[in-house]
Amino acid sequence: MSRRVVVTGVGAVTAVGHTAEETWQAMLAGRSGIGPITLFDPEPYPVRIQAEVKGYELGSRVDPKQQRYMNRSVTFGVGAALDALADSGLEITEENADMVGVIFGSGAGGTDMILEHQRILEEKGPRRITPFLVANFIPDAASGHIAIATGARGPNLAPVAACATGAAAIGEAFETIRRGDADAIITGSSEAVLLPIYHATWCSMRALASDNEHPERALKPFDLNRDGFVAGEGACGMVLEEYEHAKARGARIYCEVIGYGASNDAYDMIALHETGRGLKRAVVAAIRKAGIDPAEIDYINPHGSGTPLNDRVETLVFKDVMGEAAYRAAISSVKPITGHCMGASGSVEALACVMAIRDQKVAPTINYTTPDPECDLDYVPNVAREMPVRVAMTTSVGLGGHNACLIFRKVD
Repeated sequence: MSRRVVVTGVGAVTAVGHTAEETWQAMLAGRSGIGPITLFDPEPYPVRIQAEVKGYELGSRVDPKQQRYMNRSVTFGVGAALDALADSGLEITEENADMVGVIFGSGAGGTDMILEHQRILEEKGPRRITPFLVANFIPDAASGHIAIATGARGPNLAPVAACATGAAAIGEAFETIRRGDADAIITGSSEAVLLPIYHATWCSMRALASDNEHPERALKPFDLNRDGFVAGEGACGMVLEEYEHAKARGARIYCEVIGYGASNDAYDMIALHETGRGLKRAVVAAIRKAGIDPAEIDYINPHGSGTPLNDRVETLVFKDVMGEAAYRAAISSVKPITGHCMGASGSVEALACVMAIRDQKVAPTINYTTPDPECDLDYVPNVAREMPVRVAMTTSVGLGGHNACLIFRKVD
């Protein structure tokens, strides 16, 4: 019999908060972290807005020698993971370290570090390149640093699934505990790709929301006038734990993880299949594993990127899978608040589900003013809502056709 898995700790670093609580309160308030670009000169670009994390430092929580080689993404990830571990109250000791793992992903890893050392190589030559470079720019650098910082010696890996990375990491942590390979997992994802090379690519794709004059209103998921996403950065960490293990130590339990599904469209490296066939498989798999009726889903936090195709396809999938129950579920995208955090988005959006269950409130979809006939569900427009939330679901999609779905339930 598979084991039950619960969430006992959360942490986050986003454009609207350096903790999970700060981030959640900003989500509820509909306070956007999107603003003018400050990390590089935006003048050459047609779009000059993004959601930046500002003023974040790890401080004394991590050895300065270890911090020296952390790229920006790893810094966010380690901070969110340490906060989640502290929030959980779980102590990692010599006796339990082998059964505490780390499954923490990143879509791109330390691109900032690669670009900086390429500049050093060109300007100062090969002797100036640090021997620690390769070990610290790869996508699993965060999972390695988290293990070092916490002493967790159990299963350790870094899923990479583009913008579905965070949901995939939490899902794989869930599966690892279910099958008995760990009693607890520090999981989540981080991303920091607010760099000129990425921004130039997104501008070339014409995928970005274009309202430079009103950045906080630029991203409009599910609205008829939506015209693209806004890039963001950050991290979210969670501690997942086997239910009896958490109960035995008197842990505070946020909710239970009950379902995870993953799939690929096998169709295109950028666009979703217009029928949503891949995402639908992931959602159906998660619901089947959860052992629930789709009508039991009270709240959905979708990928909700604000691109014309994505929002229409997600809406179609929810109606295909849930039927009339889709019209009764509350659905809200937090990307207009946090920005599209790329590989971190799935874990940040899972946080919105976990906290919705804790507080029995759901965050709004801000900037929703003009309904789209093809997006005709309840998107919780502009104002947070108090409501019963027993079951919450989040969906994520990523470049390369990746799809992931997570389902959480209140522990009675």
